[in-house]
Amino acid sequence: MPSVRDIRRRIRSVENTGKVTNAMSLIAASKMRRAQNSVLQGRPYAEKIYEVIAHLAAQPAEDGEALHPLLEVRTVNRIGLLAITPDRGLAGGMHSNINRRVAQFILDQSVPTRSIAVGRKGRDFMARYGQDLLAVFADLGDRPLVVDTLPISRMLIDNFLAGEMDEVYIVYTRFVSTMSQEPVVQKLLPVTPAELSATDRSGYIYEPDTLTVLGSLLPQFVDMEVYHAMLESIASEQSARMVAMRNATDNAKSLADDLTLVMNKLRQDSITNELLDLVGGQIALEG
Repeated sequence: MPSVRDIRRRIRSVENTGKVTNAMSLIAASKMRRAQNSVLQGRPYAEKIYEVIAHLAAQPAEDGEALHPLLEVRTVNRIGLLAITPDRGLAGGMHSNINRRVAQFILDQSVPTRSIAVGRKGRDFMARYGQDLLAVFADLGDRPLVVDTLPISRMLIDNFLAGEMDEVYIVYTRFVSTMSQEPVVQKLLPVTPAELSATDRSGYIYEPDTLTVLGSLLPQFVDMEVYHAMLESIASEQSARMVAMRNATDNAKSLADDLTLVMNKLRQDSITNELLDLVGGQIALEG
């Protein structure tokens, strides 16, 4: 049975752990607010550019006008996958959930998958299971800029245009709320045209022409989708870490209280035994 000194040492260790997790929870909370603001401010733009691109892609092509390469639907012989995961742990089950979603997506495909990993957790997962890993991007930080994600999006575009990937998907964690984050799979390339009525198809005239406008907007669309997926993942990571560290702090406090109760019982038993020894000795002397 542990002594009072051992239990007191354990209490001190648990309390120190609780201080660390509480500090990490506060840091994650401050980063979470900033990341959530970035996501909520960027969503309208991401949704609008997708709407514009889908509308442009649905417009009828003029005579002799070729389809833009990023809209080309071809036989799928290889799928490209961009997996966005955290660089660090201590975020509850977030990285396990996103890695599980990546594994399920790869298993569901009937053709080979070539992956690009963003974050150490995704890199380690894919390397552990021998996936075809094309590139790894790590240490992008908590506040990446568009220029930081441009190499990722341009690599996807180049591989798609070169025929190395016939379809491109993104797997990331979508921020729903502070308590909820959802792993999602989103098709990036080729862009799926919107379903427009006859009136909508003939309601706009694009200058100089639809193909030129698409050629200018499509690369920007891919850049924005990748960047926005990064923002969603960062907001989800900080939210999950704040909740996980807050739960760890509460658990540390509860464990310290339980250990304190056990220590007090041991001390009480020790004092009671000493009193019994004294009383027994006194009776023996009097007898």
